[in-house]
This record gives sequence, structure tokens and C-alpha cells, in this order.
Amino acid sequence: MNVLTEEYSKVAIVILNWNGKRYLEQFLPKLIEYSTSDEVLIYVADNGSSDDSVSFLELEYPQLNLILFNKNHGFTGGYNKALKLIKAAYYVILNSDVEVTSNWIEPIIQFMDKDSKIAACQPKIRSFAQKKIFEYAGAAGGFIDKFGYPFCRGRILKNLEKDTGQYDDIREIFWATGACMFIRADLFKLAGGFDEDFFAHMEEIDLCWRIKNMGYKIFYHPDSLVYHVGGGALPNDSPRKLFLNYRNNLFLLYKNLNGGELIWILLFRMILDGVSAFMYLVSFKGKSFFAVFKAHISFYRLLPEMHKKRKKEQLKLNQIKEIYSGSIVYGYFVKKRKYFWNLNFSK
Repeated sequence: MNVLTEEYSKVAIVILNWNGKRYLEQFLPKLIEYSTSDEVLIYVADNGSSDDSVSFLELEYPQLNLILFNKNHGFTGGYNKALKLIKAAYYVILNSDVEVTSNWIEPIIQFMDKDSKIAACQPKIRSFAQKKIFEYAGAAGGFIDKFGYPFCRGRILKNLEKDTGQYDDIREIFWATGACMFIRADLFKLAGGFDEDFFAHMEEIDLCWRIKNMGYKIFYHPDSLVYHVGGGALPNDSPRKLFLNYRNNLFLLYKNLNGGELIWILLFRMILDGVSAFMYLVSFKGKSFFAVFKAHISFYRLLPEMHKKRKKEQLKLNQIKEIYSGSIVYGYFVKKRKYFWNLNFSK
């Protein structure tokens, strides 16, 4: 690996790249334009790309700080290894397929500077393809329900809202998206970084849950806006992505639920996963069916390791207020609650 600078900066923007030259070409110009400051440094950590991303960066953007890995360590391992090499007060974890806008950094950093208990914050995230629509992976801030299903203000399951200003308030949330997450460097390290057994998907929810259990806060700030393509590394219908989502959701619950809830919620989730697998099977989606099956096998195989991690966590005995006490799946399909404001979510 190679780091072109070991300077300290207040803000380090870190992009983890894997065969994403097309996104670097498309989105780096605006990132550089809107992130130029004496307090900001931009890093690209290359996760063993086989395209010509590295030669492109070395030729076209020699001013950027480049970290090179000789293989793909996944989202979790790649970021953990890269961030260990970077000295900053704040990390901005940024996907390569994100388009930033003017003044996207200052509102969040100024907000976080005022309260040391704010560990992480995300901007408003809209779809790059449909600029007025919230984007799936983050929207206006992330939450989960009691059974571990993630959702967002602006996105319940696959229902995406148009941004009409309905979520233009600064709000505490449960998780900040890994597509664009501002996080205090010292707390990222204190929490242990991303869990590398996740490899990719839901790792940011696990990290945010651990941070909340440590007594810190996660926020959403609407005055910062970015646009996200989504599905850059793995297409949304990929069996690999399905496998990671199902398996990692079980990891998430097992590691972080308190003892009084763990057994019955985990068993119920496994039943729901079985129903999902059956629906894939009768719909002749064999690869999706086997992805769910393999996810559970992988979960059982890594259960001893997850148990060790669980024992190290500072589990909260009381309900975290950003965990929705109902079921978004039941609400969505039975009660037709397809919007965040339908959930009677107490502020």
C-alpha cells in the first residue's frame, strides 16, 4: 500500500474504490470543486482494482492522496485499513458513485463541532437518476424496526418519496448511511471501526448501533445535499447482495439486541426469512432462494465469532428511542403504511 501524504487535516474525505473508474471520472471533478479547503484532504483508497483506476488517478489527479491495496478487502476491511493510515478529526466516508453539491461539508462539520456527543451525521441523499426523489440507501436518515428491518425517512421498503421539504429538519436518527457518513475519527476507532465479518452491507448500521450503545448520537442534517447512484459495486438484484443483506441482518441483531429480546426476535426473523425464501422459490427465483439459504448457513458458521463480539459490546438495557417499536413489514403490507409519517414515530 502507498500513502502519498501523512498530513493531518480537520476533515478527511475518503473514497474506497473498486473497479470504479467510470464513477471517478464522473464525480471527482465536482468533489474537488466543492471540497477545496485548507481543512480538507481527499483520499482514494483502491481496493485491489483490476481496471485502470489507479493509473487514471495517478495521471489525472496527482494532487489526491492515494492508498493502494493489493486485493479487495470489502467495504469494511478496506475502510478499516485505510482509515488507520489517515490523521484527521473527522472522516467523511464517501461512495465513489456520489455527486456532491456546493457547501455540502460546512453545515455538518459546524453542527458537529457544537456537540461532542454527536458521533456521526449524514446529509440529505437524493437519487442521482431522479433528482427530486430520495435515494434508497440513506434518504433523510436511517432507522430500524424492532425486528431489525432498516428503513429511512423518505424510504419505507422500496417506496421512495419525492423530496418536498417534508424532512428539512435536523433530526437524531438511528443510523447514518455508509454512502456519505461524517464521523469523528476518534469515535470510529474507539468503537472498533466496521465489523469486517460483514464485508459489505449493513456494516454502518452495526457501527451506529454500537456507537449509540456507547452513549453517543447520530444525526441527519438537511442543509447538506448529495446525489447517490446506488448499486455501484453490486447490482440491486445480485444474489451476492441478497446473501450479504440477509446474513448481515442476522449478525446485526445477534450482536446488538439485549438479552431479553434476542431469542424471540431472532427466531421470528428466521421465520420471516424462511417465508421470503419460499416466495423466491415459488416465483422461480432459484438464485435468490439459495442466497437466503446460504446466508443462514454462513450465519450459523460464524455464530461463535459473533458471540465473542456480542460479549464485548456495551448493550443497552433500555429501548433506544430511534428503534421503531412496530413492524414496518406488517405496517407496509397489511396496514398500507408506506411513508415515515404514517408510522406514528415519536420525535
